[in-house]
Amino acid sequence: MNTVPVTILSAAVTLVATLFYFYTGLAVGQMRQKHDVKAPAVTGNPEFERAYRVQMNTLEQFAVFLPLLWIATSFPTSMAYLAPAFGLVWIVGRVLYMQGYMSAAEKRGTGFLISLVANGGLLVLGIIGLVRAWMAVHAA
Repeated sequence: MNTVPVTILSAAVTLVATLFYFYTGLAVGQMRQKHDVKAPAVTGNPEFERAYRVQMNTLEQFAVFLPLLWIATSFPTSMAYLAPAFGLVWIVGRVLYMQGYMSAAEKRGTGFLISLVANGGLLVLGIIGLVRAWMAVHAA
Protein backbone atom coordinates (compact mmCIF):
# COMPACT_ATOMS: atom_id res chain seq x y z
CA MET A 1 0.00 0.00 0.00
CA ASN A 2 1.39 3.39 -0.99
CA THR A 3 1.16 6.17 1.52
CA VAL A 4 1.40 9.88 0.86
CA PRO A 5 4.59 11.38 2.31
CA VAL A 6 3.96 13.63 5.29
CA THR A 7 5.73 16.52 3.55
CA ILE A 8 3.16 16.44 0.73
CA LEU A 9 0.32 16.50 3.24
CA SER A 10 1.90 19.38 5.17
CA ALA A 11 2.45 21.26 1.91
CA ALA A 12 -1.24 20.79 1.06
CA VAL A 13 -2.23 22.03 4.54
CA THR A 14 0.05 25.05 4.07
CA LEU A 15 -1.65 25.89 0.77
CA VAL A 16 -5.13 25.54 2.27
CA ALA A 17 -4.14 27.73 5.23
CA THR A 18 -2.73 30.32 2.83
CA LEU A 19 -5.91 30.25 0.74
CA PHE A 20 -7.89 30.83 3.94
CA TYR A 21 -5.69 33.81 4.75
CA PHE A 22 -6.31 35.22 1.26
CA TYR A 23 -10.03 34.75 1.92
CA THR A 24 -9.78 36.84 5.10
CA GLY A 25 -8.18 39.59 3.03
CA LEU A 26 -11.03 39.46 0.52
CA ALA A 27 -13.50 39.68 3.41
CA VAL A 28 -11.77 42.83 4.67
CA GLY A 29 -11.94 44.33 1.17
CA GLN A 30 -15.65 43.54 0.95
CA MET A 31 -16.27 45.14 4.34
CA ARG A 32 -14.27 48.23 3.31
CA GLN A 33 -16.48 48.60 0.27
CA LYS A 34 -19.73 47.77 2.07
CA HIS A 35 -19.08 50.30 4.88
CA ASP A 36 -17.11 52.85 2.83
CA VAL A 37 -13.97 52.55 4.98
CA LYS A 38 -11.22 54.08 2.87
CA ALA A 39 -7.66 52.76 3.10
CA PRO A 40 -5.49 53.23 5.13
CA ALA A 41 -8.19 53.52 7.83
CA VAL A 42 -8.52 50.45 10.06
CA THR A 43 -11.40 51.73 12.16
CA GLY A 44 -14.95 52.61 11.29
CA ASN A 45 -17.91 50.30 11.18
CA PRO A 46 -17.74 47.49 13.81
CA GLU A 47 -18.39 44.80 11.17
CA PHE A 48 -15.39 46.04 9.19
CA GLU A 49 -13.26 46.19 12.34
CA ARG A 50 -14.12 42.57 13.21
CA ALA A 51 -13.20 41.41 9.68
CA TYR A 52 -9.95 43.35 9.92
CA ARG A 53 -9.10 41.81 13.32
CA VAL A 54 -9.81 38.31 11.97
CA GLN A 55 -7.34 38.94 9.15
CA MET A 56 -4.70 40.46 11.42
CA ASN A 57 -5.04 37.80 14.11
CA THR A 58 -4.79 35.08 11.46
CA LEU A 59 -1.62 36.72 10.16
CA GLU A 60 -0.25 36.91 13.73
CA GLN A 61 -1.03 33.23 14.25
CA PHE A 62 0.58 32.29 10.91
CA ALA A 63 3.93 33.41 12.34
CA VAL A 64 3.60 30.69 14.99
CA PHE A 65 1.72 28.03 13.01
CA LEU A 66 3.88 27.71 9.90
CA PRO A 67 7.25 27.18 11.63
CA LEU A 68 5.68 24.71 14.06
CA LEU A 69 4.02 22.78 11.23
CA TRP A 70 7.26 22.47 9.27
CA ILE A 71 9.45 21.69 12.26
CA ALA A 72 7.02 18.93 13.27
CA THR A 73 7.08 17.70 9.66
CA SER A 74 10.88 17.90 9.31
CA PHE A 75 11.64 15.70 12.30
CA PRO A 76 9.20 12.85 11.80
CA THR A 77 8.38 10.53 14.64
CA SER A 78 6.16 7.47 14.74
CA MET A 79 3.36 10.06 14.97
CA ALA A 80 4.43 11.87 11.78
CA TYR A 81 0.94 12.12 10.30
CA LEU A 82 -0.17 14.11 13.32
CA ALA A 83 1.64 17.19 11.95
CA PRO A 84 -0.65 17.73 8.94
CA ALA A 85 -3.61 16.55 11.04
CA PHE A 86 -2.89 19.28 13.60
CA GLY A 87 -2.52 21.66 10.65
CA LEU A 88 -6.05 20.83 9.51
CA VAL A 89 -7.31 21.31 13.05
CA TRP A 90 -5.63 24.74 13.07
CA ILE A 91 -7.47 25.69 9.86
CA VAL A 92 -10.80 24.51 11.28
CA GLY A 93 -10.10 26.59 14.38
CA ARG A 94 -9.39 29.66 12.28
CA VAL A 95 -12.61 29.19 10.28
CA LEU A 96 -14.59 28.88 13.52
CA TYR A 97 -12.74 31.91 14.90
CA MET A 98 -13.77 33.92 11.84
CA GLN A 99 -17.40 32.79 11.99
CA GLY A 100 -17.65 33.51 15.69
CA TYR A 101 -15.88 36.86 15.56
CA MET A 102 -17.91 38.09 12.59
CA SER A 103 -21.15 37.42 14.46
CA ALA A 104 -19.93 38.98 17.74
CA ALA A 105 -16.44 39.59 19.14
CA GLU A 106 -17.15 37.59 22.29
CA LYS A 107 -17.91 34.48 20.18
CA ARG A 108 -14.35 34.09 18.88
CA GLY A 109 -13.06 32.05 21.84
CA THR A 110 -13.85 28.50 20.69
CA GLY A 111 -12.08 28.92 17.35
CA PHE A 112 -9.12 30.60 19.02
CA LEU A 113 -8.85 27.77 21.57
CA ILE A 114 -8.96 25.10 18.84
CA SER A 115 -6.16 26.87 16.94
CA LEU A 116 -4.17 27.21 20.16
CA VAL A 117 -4.50 23.49 20.92
CA ALA A 118 -3.38 22.65 17.36
CA ASN A 119 -0.30 24.87 17.75
CA GLY A 120 0.40 23.22 21.10
CA GLY A 121 0.24 19.79 19.49
CA LEU A 122 2.62 20.91 16.74
CA LEU A 123 4.99 22.33 19.36
CA VAL A 124 5.05 19.03 21.25
CA LEU A 125 5.62 17.05 18.02
CA GLY A 126 8.43 19.41 17.03
CA ILE A 127 10.13 19.10 20.42
CA ILE A 128 9.85 15.30 20.39
CA GLY A 129 11.21 15.10 16.84
CA LEU A 130 14.08 17.49 17.51
CA VAL A 131 15.09 15.75 20.74
CA ARG A 132 15.04 12.35 19.02
CA ALA A 133 17.12 13.66 16.12
CA TRP A 134 19.58 15.30 18.54
CA MET A 135 19.92 12.09 20.52
CA ALA A 136 20.44 10.04 17.33
CA VAL A 137 23.21 12.36 16.13
CA HIS A 138 24.98 12.22 19.48
CA ALA A 139 24.54 8.47 19.91
CA ALA A 140 26.53 7.72 16.79
